[in-house]
Amino acid sequence: MTLMAAARVPAPVFPLVVRHDGVSLRDERASDLRARESLLDLAFGAERFAKTCERLREGRLAVHGLSLAATQDDALVGTLRFWHVDAGGAPALLLGPLAVADSHRSLGLGAALMRMGLARAKALGHKAVILVGDEPYYSRFGFLRAHAEGLDLPGWYDPARFLALELGSGALANASGMVVATGARERRRIARAA
Repeated sequence: MTLMAAARVPAPVFPLVVRHDGVSLRDERASDLRARESLLDLAFGAERFAKTCERLREGRLAVHGLSLAATQDDALVGTLRFWHVDAGGAPALLLGPLAVADSHRSLGLGAALMRMGLARAKALGHKAVILVGDEPYYSRFGFLRAHAEGLDLPGWYDPARFLALELGSGALANASGMVVATGARERRRIARAA
């Protein structure tokens, strides 16, 4: 395919809102920031900032088009984000955090966010996703420990919880080594002295 032909391929269009049992699944908005941070604090506590995956998210922007919010009656009840990483020489996404409010657990909302996020990631051309999480939960989406073999994360983590999913066959076959952040950096506002 020539460069001109590639330029004419339209980007995937995603629905603005998807409904799941009375909950709206949509793109995250800037106005969700406070509610998202409160939800993550309740779900993971202050120790969430000490986790290994946080080192890969620090100072980076989440992947455009892959930051999702679940809302009911204008209240944020779920969140899912993805981040660009290099997984031992292979471009990949880091999934997380995934969080659902206590009031909405066991309703399949986390799974709905996962399906929506992974479908979007694949449609956008991403080939692999990694995460640190419970294999019994994430294996139903295709995440396997075997796909993360040969990869390492900065800092301490439980290797049994380091999982990966290939959205493209063999995407991580030759991946080996440290996972490093590659996404765009946040722009920090510089306060001017008065």
